[in-house]
Amino acid sequence: MKAIIIDDEKHVREGIQLLAEWHKYGIKEVFEAKDGEEAKTIINAQKPELVFTDMNMPNVDGIALLKWLDRLGYLNEVIVISGYDDYQYMRNAIYYGSFDYILKPIEPDVLNETLERAVTHWRERDQKQQFDLENDKVAKVVKPIYWDHLFSGIIDRSSVSEETLQKIKKEINVDIRNVPCTVALLHISFMIEQVFDRDEELAFFTLLNICNEYIGEAGVCFRNVNQRDQIVILLWDNVQGKSYIQKIHEAIYSFSARYCTTVVGAERQSVASAYHSAKETLLTFNLLNVKRWKQVVTRDKTDSRPVIHLLDYSQEISWALQSGSKGKIDEILDQLFQSMESTCNLSIKQLQIWEQQFEILKSNWLKEYQIDEPSLPSKRLCYWEEDGCFSFEYFQREKREDFYHLIDLLSDAKYCKSKSSIEEIAEYLVQHYDQDIKLQDIADHFYLSREYIARKFKQSYGDTVIGYLTNIRMEKAIDLLENPHLKIAEIASKVGYQNEKYFSKIFKKRTGTCPKEYRQK
Repeated sequence: MKAIIIDDEKHVREGIQLLAEWHKYGIKEVFEAKDGEEAKTIINAQKPELVFTDMNMPNVDGIALLKWLDRLGYLNEVIVISGYDDYQYMRNAIYYGSFDYILKPIEPDVLNETLERAVTHWRERDQKQQFDLENDKVAKVVKPIYWDHLFSGIIDRSSVSEETLQKIKKEINVDIRNVPCTVALLHISFMIEQVFDRDEELAFFTLLNICNEYIGEAGVCFRNVNQRDQIVILLWDNVQGKSYIQKIHEAIYSFSARYCTTVVGAERQSVASAYHSAKETLLTFNLLNVKRWKQVVTRDKTDSRPVIHLLDYSQEISWALQSGSKGKIDEILDQLFQSMESTCNLSIKQLQIWEQQFEILKSNWLKEYQIDEPSLPSKRLCYWEEDGCFSFEYFQREKREDFYHLIDLLSDAKYCKSKSSIEEIAEYLVQHYDQDIKLQDIADHFYLSREYIARKFKQSYGDTVIGYLTNIRMEKAIDLLENPHLKIAEIASKVGYQNEKYFSKIFKKRTGTCPKEYRQK
């Protein structure tokens, strides 16, 4: 802590310096000033917690200094020391909040007792001030979150409780039951991704500050907690409403050099109805009809034409995927894109439906091919240009890439599945070489066609299935021939041949000598 002694008499200042037990009460620095003018300079620079001041001084006296300290507003304790037992001084000292009033000549016990009480009082006030500051900080964080949740609930409900209505009226002095309102929506997914590097909290904090600069008392702005990318502006002043929203739209562009999707619904009597009007506008306006998004989108820009459902084309798409032909996928997509551009409504609702249904179809296809990969690469915002405007070209490119990646994924899975089946067949031959195995038996066992097995086995092992099986049998027969106690007929049977002569014929063809001669050698 710090203290300052202000008195025009040097011996008084020195006496207080000597008499006060500064270190006992945690005061490490003590400054001196001969009048109020000099004291102001020191106080501004050092901010002492304790101020000992005379009342009758030249230039700036004690009363003027007390008034100045009161206006200054920082936390301190003022102890007035004066040789004048005058009511006027006492009254001013009390009025301007001095802690105590000590008369000269100063007694050491009185000085130190007052000093102790002043230090204790200052610490109690400081602790309370810190506590209040912390509470203010918490309130500044919690209160917006509370109102975000409160209003997010209101916009989705047709009726609102009396308690909620009274809270709102107390906070913003508006009875929302009796005031027609308009809702504007800011769809900020692109802004979150591109401007704020996916930092949602920073995006909402910044954009809500911009909104509040213009809305003022004409309405309220809040984050829709039920939508991760939506700011709601609720306006009571419907006459000026559109101009406010347009200014916000332009201010966001000035800040980010990007257009934020901004829509305004129709005026309605209830908040929920006004919100749903704006939401319908947001979902159904045609993205292709808003070439440069310098203007806010209004209700008259909505498009009632149908949207395209991928599920309606699931069979054709499935056939194209099974064929592994990107050309066939292109034919289907070209048809869909042409319809979007000419006869359907390419809206935000259409984008959402496409994404949802693509995920459903993709999930089914992955299950069919027994693929564990959870998802394809996500590029949800690649169809927005750098200035925030929608690009149909980017949209088409992204959707083609999604399907191309899926074709590659399924083709790789088919190849791996095929390779795994052939390996299983080879293992099966090793384990069952002593049985009478026919190609049809293998086909039936593995649920594959004879032709497919023959072709894939030859590609993988460079030999036919029968040739591969014969080699296994001959290797086993050679091992068994080393046992002199086994007859040739027994060996033939053990390697899958019921006819000894046929076994000998095959053995000689493979080794150049008959089994008996091979054993003798």
